[in-house]
Amino acid sequence: MNPKLKSWFIGILVIAAVIALFVIAQHHLAKGNFPGGPSAQQLAPDFSLPDLSNKAVTLSSYHGEVVLLDFWATWCEPCRDETPHFVDIQNKYGPQGLQILGISMDDSSQPVRDFAQQYHVNYPLVMGTAKTGQLYGGILGLPVFYLIDRDGRIRARHIGPTDPSVLEKEIADLLQAPASQN
Repeated sequence: MNPKLKSWFIGILVIAAVIALFVIAQHHLAKGNFPGGPSAQQLAPDFSLPDLSNKAVTLSSYHGEVVLLDFWATWCEPCRDETPHFVDIQNKYGPQGLQILGISMDDSSQPVRDFAQQYHVNYPLVMGTAKTGQLYGGILGLPVFYLIDRDGRIRARHIGPTDPSVLEKEIADLLQAPASQN
């Protein structure tokens, strides 16, 4: 076989293998298999993090509510783009039992305060840590958010920008499901 043709063939095989691995990984993530982190139906790991007033906020304090747990940062353009949708979703579904909780992965709280004011954020924002990200399988890119049911179980994980209509359907379904009597 011609050496140039052989190089092209090997290159195509490598690209095909990378694409296949990506598709397999996305399939596992969609089914709730989160490498190194909690899986779907597992209890969401609890944490205590400071809010913008340095008051401790714990995930477990929202037990009984549906929680959208959003890992984000002020410098993340897709995060900035989805914030107005989250504000609208909190307004729309908050009275029904939804609580959005933003975990900022910024290095300091001042840009987060400025961002919250600029975007009229109407849900709690806390300052995340690498340890918090590791509890959730490692946050390697932003945005990443989890939907957690009224019993504190992870029901979905979304990586990257998500269509607001898809998100609203998932939230509405979780809000309609009753909490267990445990």
